Amino acid sequence: MTKAIVGLELAELEQALRPEPAYRARQVFDYVYTKRILTLDRMTSLPATLRQRLAAELPVGMPTVQHRYDSSDGTRRYLLDLADQRTVETVLMPQDDRDTICISSQVGCPVDCKFCLTALMGLERNLTAGEIVAQVLLVMEHNGLSPTDRRLNLVLMGMGEPLLNLPNVLKATRLLTGVIGIAPKRITLSTSGIIPKMIELGQAEVRPRLAISLNASYEAQRRELMPITKKYHLADLMETCRQYPLRKDEHLTFEYVLLKDVNDTDEDARRVVQLVGKLNCKVNLIALNPGPGIPFGTPTPERVASFQRIVRAQVPCYLRKPRGRDIYAACGQLKRMASEELVTLGG
Repeated sequence: MTKAIVGLELAELEQALRPEPAYRARQVFDYVYTKRILTLDRMTSLPATLRQRLAAELPVGMPTVQHRYDSSDGTRRYLLDLADQRTVETVLMPQDDRDTICISSQVGCPVDCKFCLTALMGLERNLTAGEIVAQVLLVMEHNGLSPTDRRLNLVLMGMGEPLLNLPNVLKATRLLTGVIGIAPKRITLSTSGIIPKMIELGQAEVRPRLAISLNASYEAQRRELMPITKKYHLADLMETCRQYPLRKDEHLTFEYVLLKDVNDTDEDARRVVQLVGKLNCKVNLIALNPGPGIPFGTPTPERVASFQRIVRAQVPCYLRKPRGRDIYAACGQLKRMASEELVTLGG
């Protein structure tokens, strides 16, 4: 990948700009990360010769917006073009008291969960740390967002399995927290359960909070829905969760996608309680967001309510409200759909 400014830490930028003095690197660094000035022509305190050099050797590294889709509920889905012509998706979900940006960590995904549209793409490549950070910078710039103005949450729940791109995810997290000013507790990473990488994540000095996609109440069921369980067994995953080094005021989150007549029974709910009931955790329920090629249905509201009631008796349990379903921006729906596909799917 071509090196770019976004994604470089200060020492790396100083090295890349030699023989320029170190203060020039600090100027560029502040322009991009602190002031969020993302085009070279607006970096007016830099000498013209340096801006010319940057344009030729070290571009800012921002993606371009191929299309923006606006949902009736205020959600915005961005289809972004990367430098190598691959595309990735990022979603903004504004709420009354906060904004949440859902960002991608890979182009596509290798995990093959059977209820997720992104899985149908397969994996094309990992995103760089810069491409992860750039999604946040772009959405902040386009929507006038700042972590100092009101609460801003980031969730690594877009395209990809973040733990299979952990070095870049951790580097991006350092930049997002240490430079851009987003608190680590406001960043959550969702994994399908890559056990060795969960252990590595727990040892990182600066890291997001951890969410685990559970989606089943017993081993055989999870293997059918999430083939990765063949390699990382449910019992081992739960033991890793028990051993995970939670920090003060931190908890685990378990995500559970409810599939009609598959994993949504009262018995499933009771088994979920047995799995997670003794952990410092909460459970987020997600009624399936439908999509083409997904062979499952969405449970009735009554079935969802019954499941939630059983789990909530023992563990904090919340129903995640679907956002952006009409533009295929909801959980499990990201598949790089362009306008003409949306029109076709919408009938």
